[in-house]
Amino acid sequence: MVVLELPDGSKLEFDRETTVKEVAARISKSLEKNAVGAIVNGEIIDVHTPIRKSGKIRIITPKDPESLEILRHSAAHILAKAVKRIYGNEKVKLGIGPATEEGFYYDFDLPEAISEEDLPKIEEEMRKIISAKEPFKREVISRKKAEELFSNDPYKLELLQAIPEGEEITIYWLGEDFFDLCRGPHVEHAGMVKAFKLLSVAGAYWRGDSRNKMLQRVYGTAFWKKKELEDYLHRLEEAKKRDHRVIGKQLDLFSIYEEAGPGLVFWHPNGAVIRQEIERWIEEEHRKRGYQRIYTPHLMKADLWKTSGHYNFYRENMFFVPVVEHDEEERLGNDEVPLTCQEIEKAHWYAVKPMNCPGHILIYKSQVRSYRDLPIRFFELGTVYRYEKSGSLHGLLRVRGFTQDDGHIFCRPDQLKEEIQGVLDYVMELLSTFKLDYVINIGTKPEKYIGSDEAWEHATKALIEALEERGFDYNIVEGDGAFYGPKIDIAVLDAIGRKWDGPTIQVDFNLPERFDLTYVDRDGEKKRPVMVHRAIMGSIERFIGLLIEHYAGLFPTWLAPVQVVIIPVSDKFVEYADEVYEKLKSKGIRVKLDDESGKVGYKIRKAELMKIPYMLIVGEREQQSGTVSVRSKREGDLGTMEVDDFVNKILIEIEKKS
Repeated sequence: MVVLELPDGSKLEFDRETTVKEVAARISKSLEKNAVGAIVNGEIIDVHTPIRKSGKIRIITPKDPESLEILRHSAAHILAKAVKRIYGNEKVKLGIGPATEEGFYYDFDLPEAISEEDLPKIEEEMRKIISAKEPFKREVISRKKAEELFSNDPYKLELLQAIPEGEEITIYWLGEDFFDLCRGPHVEHAGMVKAFKLLSVAGAYWRGDSRNKMLQRVYGTAFWKKKELEDYLHRLEEAKKRDHRVIGKQLDLFSIYEEAGPGLVFWHPNGAVIRQEIERWIEEEHRKRGYQRIYTPHLMKADLWKTSGHYNFYRENMFFVPVVEHDEEERLGNDEVPLTCQEIEKAHWYAVKPMNCPGHILIYKSQVRSYRDLPIRFFELGTVYRYEKSGSLHGLLRVRGFTQDDGHIFCRPDQLKEEIQGVLDYVMELLSTFKLDYVINIGTKPEKYIGSDEAWEHATKALIEALEERGFDYNIVEGDGAFYGPKIDIAVLDAIGRKWDGPTIQVDFNLPERFDLTYVDRDGEKKRPVMVHRAIMGSIERFIGLLIEHYAGLFPTWLAPVQVVIIPVSDKFVEYADEVYEKLKSKGIRVKLDDESGKVGYKIRKAELMKIPYMLIVGEREQQSGTVSVRSKREGDLGTMEVDDFVNKILIEIEKKS
């Protein structure tokens, strides 16, 4: 028997192999009609999948956000079947076709190229499959049969080999003539996928590895309702206008040079101004909140990362360097003589840090800590390096080298809630300053975890109480905590409603144990401190990428690389323009004088394209009256002002970060 607990706490008993549809029918006719899947013990399954273990269940209908994963995964299979029909069943080799947060994609290996112009043709074939309401059917097969079915499909065979022995192997049929190696979930039939759109075609290395073959990836999206699709496509058009890579080039903010290495950001002077202003703000806010600034090396011994656990669980994302220590300085300085195998074997291996945590822990351990010393709050603008696959790199949003506003709090258990609230207050200051909306999620204990149940309960309760006492709404995401402790994740919403990874607050039972962190309590006994990882912005690179797209390049005045441009209407007024320039510059305003030859209209258009917040136009009238004509990028023509009045206006705007 299988005992399933419903969201209201009631329980139902079923025979093993009962499907989601049968469970929904027991609850209500309405739920049976609308069910598209379920979440069982934290896993999304579809109506075809039998339930074999007791646990918690929640039926999913199209009203639930999780239902989109089922819909979009189904759309990916419809796409794959359509491509096979058009380009030839034997010619097309299938890669993978998952649902994503924004839609779905499928990777194809076929002799001819798919272009953007081909997408309407593929959509039309998909509509035929949808109109026929071809059913999805789940089938459990043996490994031998799977090898036979996919004998001519090398990518599926590779995926099949990765399935551990003894684990169930399933395929999903779509109609009578298409099947795919897949765990699901899927809708009941293709006719349920009505509002969909193919969006683009791109190249993608198989499994994201540049050493593998480049496949063709077709992207699409799907929604339950046509209106939702239309709204999404409108947001997509807005997103194109806001692409931080395009705006970054237009405003001369940053570059990534292949000759230097993919995923490594070079900040140009304009971008450096934005970053510097943000870092100044970060530094001041940390100082006000009692954090101690520290610095840790970029390179540390590999053994340290074995102690922390990163070596075992994260080493494929780390950069390692062999260091040979001996007295032959001339030998080391001779670039033409490579290191021998023996020398490499004797080398001390170092790792370029992917995290800042172990460095902060070593500083904590550098002396005996008393309960009176706690909490200790360390902060570092620490640059870290992680090996991201080249196919996943994306402007500032996914890079290999980035700087974190990284903080670690070491506190007593009784201080945990108050410390979490302190971080939340800081986060809200951040979101308010940059005019960002947000959604808060709490990730609870996953299936595999370390630490006692009592410690998990205490930490999770502290997170919940910290949020509730501050009056925040939040979502509980069961099982989404890290293996080392529960966490608060705050998703940031930009100007067009997209979610971005944002601030995070994580309670850690793992590293204090691994590094044997202690403090001497009031009873003279050694106790284990609680460690809190927190990042307010996270990656500064990603945060600036977010801001570029959020503001569409029109930064608030306090962040703008150039805050004011002065434009004389002719060469006769350059001297007066220079006087205004010097006055603004002396007040710390980032000002530029456009004294190049050219028409005023051209200079204004140039300033508009560079998204400079203010233009000051000066001519004969302004020179005679000692004024400036003010044009705001946001508000348009503000008329004539005394120079001192404009200076006061902009300084207040900068100070208030408005």
